[in-house]
This record gives sequence, C-alpha cells and structure tokens, in this order.
Amino acid sequence: MTASFIAASPYAGRAQQDVAVSADDNDVPAISGFRSRAPSEDVIYFVLPDRFENGDATNDLGGISGDSLKTGFDPAHQGFFHGGDLAGLTNRLDYLERLGVTAIWFAPIFQNKPVQGPKGNESAGYHGYWVTDFTRPDPHFGTRAEFKAFVEAAHARGMKVYMDIITNHTADVIRYVEGDQAKYRYRSRGDFPYSRKLGLDGREINPGFRGDTIRDTENFSRLVDPSYAYTPVVPEAERNVKAPAWLNNPLYYHNRGDTTFTGESSRFGDFAGLDDLFTEHPDVVKGMIEIYAGWIRDFAIDGFRVDTARHVNPEFWQEFVPAMLKVADENGIPNFYIFGEVFRDDHDNGYIAQYTRRDGFPAVLDFAFQQAVRDVIGQAKGTFILNELFDGDVLYEGGAKAALNLPTFLGNHDMGRFSTLIKQDIPGIASEELLGRVKLGYAMLMLLRGAPVIYYGDEQGFVGDGNDQAAREDMFASLTANYNDNQLIGTDATTAQSNFNTVHPLYRLIGELAELRRTHPILATGQQIVRHYSQKAGIFAVSRFDPDSGQQYLIAFNTDTQPQSANIALDYDAVSLTALHGRCPAKVTAPGSASVSLPGLGWSVCLVEERSL
Repeated sequence: MTASFIAASPYAGRAQQDVAVSADDNDVPAISGFRSRAPSEDVIYFVLPDRFENGDATNDLGGISGDSLKTGFDPAHQGFFHGGDLAGLTNRLDYLERLGVTAIWFAPIFQNKPVQGPKGNESAGYHGYWVTDFTRPDPHFGTRAEFKAFVEAAHARGMKVYMDIITNHTADVIRYVEGDQAKYRYRSRGDFPYSRKLGLDGREINPGFRGDTIRDTENFSRLVDPSYAYTPVVPEAERNVKAPAWLNNPLYYHNRGDTTFTGESSRFGDFAGLDDLFTEHPDVVKGMIEIYAGWIRDFAIDGFRVDTARHVNPEFWQEFVPAMLKVADENGIPNFYIFGEVFRDDHDNGYIAQYTRRDGFPAVLDFAFQQAVRDVIGQAKGTFILNELFDGDVLYEGGAKAALNLPTFLGNHDMGRFSTLIKQDIPGIASEELLGRVKLGYAMLMLLRGAPVIYYGDEQGFVGDGNDQAAREDMFASLTANYNDNQLIGTDATTAQSNFNTVHPLYRLIGELAELRRTHPILATGQQIVRHYSQKAGIFAVSRFDPDSGQQYLIAFNTDTQPQSANIALDYDAVSLTALHGRCPAKVTAPGSASVSLPGLGWSVCLVEERSL
C-alpha cells in the first residue's frame, strides 16, 4: 500500500496414510524476521477455509461417495460444505498481503464428522468444530502436505499462522442408553456421583475413586465404569472413528448430558450434544498435549486460538499452556501466541481477565472490547464505556502491558458481523450510515490497543442476516440464496459473485490503517492513556506513546453523527500536532490542552511534537 492514508477519511493411525512431514522439512525464515514481532504488531485475519476460496474442486466431496448427507457437500445450503480449501487460501495470499494482513487465523481444519444432527435438521462440519481425527486435515480442505505448503507460503511472506484448536470436545459420537428418555438433561456430580451406577440408589461402582479433583494417574486408574450418570454407547459404525485411538474410549468423556451453560454443567456438560472430554483425567491432558505438540513440531505454526476455553477446568490449562510454549521454544518459535475464547457480552473485562490469572492464558479474545465498541457505535452509549474498558486492563495478568497483546475484534462467526450487529441496533439504518459506522469501528480496532482481528468478508462489505451460519458467507461466488439476497455495503456487488475487490472502500481503509500502523509502530506497540470521554456520544481520545523516546500520538474518534469539538488534555510539553489522518490542530490551544474538531463518525491521528527540555 502507498502512503495514501494521509488523504483517506505423537501421532497415531490414519495420519500416516496421508503424508509424513517432519520438523526437519521446515525451512522457515530467520527468527529476526516475522517471528520477532509481538502480537500487537500484527494484523490478524480470521477466516473459515470452507467459505474463502475453492482452490481444488477435486476435494469438494472429501473423498466420500453419496449424496450431501453422506459427503457434507451442498454449496446451496448454508450449513454444509461449500468447497473452500487450503489450496484456495494459499492462492489468495497476495490478496491478504495487500490488505496488510500479517497473521492468519483459520477455523479448525481437523477431520470432522461430515454430517450430524437430527433427521431433517442435519448440517455438516464445514466449520471444523466437530473433530473426529485430530491428526490430519479434513479431506474437504486438503492434506498434510497441502497444509505444509500453506504454512510455508505464508511464512515466506512474513505472515504468521494461527491454528484454531479444540480440547473441550469431539464430534457427537457417543450416545446414552437413557438419553432419549431423559432428553439428555445434565446430571450433576451430586445427584450422580462416580461411586454409584446411574444415581444414588444404584449399585456401587468405581471403588476407591476419590473424585475428579484428585487428578493423578493412581486415582483415575480406579475409574473403570463410565455409567455413573448415563450409560454411554458408541454406534458400531463409529467405534473406531476417532484418532488418536484413545479418543474412542468413553471413559475419557464426562458423559453427564447437555450443558445448560451455567454452574457445574458449563464445564462437565456436552456442548450442544458434542462429546465432552474428561479434561481432569491425566490421560486426556497427556493426550491433548501430544496431539497439539505434534502440530507445532511438524508444521512450525505460530500460535493457537483455543475454542470453548471457559468450558474446561483451569488445571488443564495450567498444564497445557506451558507445555505448548515449551514445545514452541524448543522448536525455535518465539512469541508463540495462545489466546483463549472466553465469551462474555459485557464491556467489563473482569470476567475474561480471570482466565489470564487463574487458568494461565497469555491472552484471551477481547470480548469486552467488542462489546464496548458496539455500545458506543451502535447503541449510542456514552464514550465513558471505553474508558471503563481500558481502566480494567489492570485486571489482566501482566496488567496494561499484557492487554496490548489481546486480540481485539468487532464481530465473528458466532455472534455475527459488526455490520449486522449495528444494523440490529439501529433498525432501518441507511447503507451509507451503516458503512460510516463500520468504518469508525475499524478505525477503533486498528488504532486502539490490542492485536486487531479482521473477520473475513468484512473488508468486502458483507452484511449477514444474523449469527452463526448466517454470518459465514462465501467469498468466492456463492450458490446460497439466503447469502446472495444480502445487501452489501460500499459496493453494488452481491455474494453471488466472487468478492476479492481490492478497491472496496473497507478493503482500502483497512489496508491504509495497517500501513499507518506499520510506518508508525507506536500505534501498534505504544502504551495507551485515555485523554477524553463523556457520558454521551461524542469524542473519545487517547494517546499512544513510547515511554523511552517520548514520541506520542493523539487519536480521537467521534461516535456522534453530528460534528463535535472538545478540548483534549495533553502533556504540558506538547506544542504542535501534525495530521496523519483527519483534521488536527496545528498547535496546542494552551499548555496542556488541544482543541479537536471532528465530523460525524470521524476520527483523526495526530503526531504530537513536544518542546525539548
């Protein structure tokens, strides 16, 4: 991009049948290059491979014969595979590089159960979260060799690669004898202890087992009967479907019924019916460490996004996270980035911060940031919301310095796109105003503290109908009717055609802001101080600065649709300001104050010059 921003507003079984890849095969650039970057220096692109680009139509059926309920492939159905793959991702790296992307995070690529769900309401594992084989990519996406080629191609461009991983559950394979009658309701440890079969009145089982809080091999060797809450059964056709092979043993699952997402069930229940792993079991801990250490060793990836992190016991993470960092270090991968998904729709970051302290996550997805930005841009709340958010940065392990590396985002594949959320918040909003609010959101994402995450398709103006499947449109020409009737913003295009337009206003804006961060690195790595906020919509301002050099930038945003002005407190040594984006005053109004005026939904980036002491 040019400087036009100044004017711009151990592996087992079937994995060996594929391709053997060893760490010795990895030729990666020197550590002094892309791997020396802190997470905050990166611009991350989150993508569902199935919906991005189809680079190899021969794998669309995943090597399976039959109709869509067998193969999982139906490009006209939003809940089935559409054809995107690893080859497509590799082929479009130019597009991502021009956007300013420096790290790619993709939804899980492990082999999934092709189709599951009740009759008449089936869907496919296109999203990657219904894993059966953790040791290789799903054939719909490609092979281990193709994954290796993708990683090497990304690394050759200085791009990091983050895998989306799951330790909480597998695909829905295990059934319960009593399940249909009991409607798979959650059965608690108090009502259904490990010591009795199917409840307090049942016969004694698992003698000597002292419960799941004694997490050693000796104790768990006494847990031999998994029928304490339900009687788990595995259909004969799926008896050996999971890999590594130990995952086929029902003893390694909680088997307590569906979670209600509250209380005890949040960690011990089946997430939407998926088989919930017994992550307190030392064999499960060891097995998961071996699985994911293998991906680091074999492919030299750069980090993990951890799915459903809050549904796993803290002690698991206290072993797993250090083990992954150790393996990465042993394989010459510094700054290995691990961030957990801890959902909470609240700008108060206390809840998500606890997972960096108790559980030991280096970072968590910044759901608090997402909610705060939605609050001020979509719900007309006062900009004090953002001040409260950043005040809470002290709650993270490592405090405000650690918060610099939190992955920030505006929307995603579960909650929906930012454009969709704003459209829900402001019914009847005109397309032009919606585009303006999305632009402001991306300005905040790229300029405020954190490692910004772009949700694929946002840069092409995608506006979904809702969350989940409705927010997972195709970038290549779609055959899905309820995607193709969406009205996109910033373009006359629809999803019925390929959308890799490098002159789309959102693509250009994100690219320009990425270039601004690159040429002025303090905008990515600098400490942040809130300078101005109010109880209503209007101006919010921060400084980003380097405490060693003293270099400082003033960044201001206007969340109101009307022009706004404010006197912004600055350091008393500040004397003049140079505009890098938007309008900035040429000089301070008085020592310690600068008057900033912004158009509706506008923002500015000002380089602050200070007098020499």
